Amino acid sequence: MKKINNRLLFSIAAGFIFSCQPTQKEKTDTENKAEESVVEKMMINTLTEEEKADGWMLLFDGSTSDGWRGYKKDSFPKAWEIIDGSIHIQGSGRGELGNTEGGDIIYEVRKFGDFHLKLEWMVDSAANSGIFYRGQEAAGYDYIWQTSPEMQVLDNENHPDANKGKDGNRQSGSLYDLIPANPQNAKPFREWNQVEVLAVGNSIKHIQNGDTVVSYVIGSEELTALIADSKWSGINENWGNIASEGFIGLQDHGDDVWFRNIKIKEL
Repeated sequence: MKKINNRLLFSIAAGFIFSCQPTQKEKTDTENKAEESVVEKMMINTLTEEEKADGWMLLFDGSTSDGWRGYKKDSFPKAWEIIDGSIHIQGSGRGELGNTEGGDIIYEVRKFGDFHLKLEWMVDSAANSGIFYRGQEAAGYDYIWQTSPEMQVLDNENHPDANKGKDGNRQSGSLYDLIPANPQNAKPFREWNQVEVLAVGNSIKHIQNGDTVVSYVIGSEELTALIADSKWSGINENWGNIASEGFIGLQDHGDDVWFRNIKIKEL
């Protein structure tokens, strides 16, 4: 009887051990996820053969600041760094005017008129930034936002600007202080967001995480009225006369923000 009980106990224990082991399918799923993660990392800051054939170009190579410099500066600001395949603005905690070694940056190689821009951004908690397009380095203007439309980059949950402006027009993806992003589909801080700007003539679209969230027409009566009733009315009366081509820029607002996968196709 004792031998029988021992055999029974051994059989039960062996069954329990084997039942706890991952099945071949579970192992395969784990391996597949790891392989997918490696592939995704390899695809960051690169172009597929299809994209190359379709006319896309990278504005950031993932490892250097080549092609970028400070707005109205001769060099790449020290407050910006290239880390883990991203362009990172190191937060000063003192707002957009608080870091003498920072400042907004532009892609200096060329200006763009009609284009399709794609990139990814990620913010730290309570961080604020922006993406500029058709910006100018014009006399009389100290900041690119005085000359350029801005696609807002923001931690909507924790930054106070999310509750300022009108109807959420300072939240992520919005045409800053003018047109709110709708739907508002930004991801929480420390998660990557995929955004696009499509500019064809005077027609502009903001796309955020797959949804078209803003559409407007430069020079339209609607936009002119919005500008007159915004912060721009007292800063630059000609702000609505946005140039037909200009620089792509990224904002230093004093917070930690990361950008990567920056690519563009001229139309």
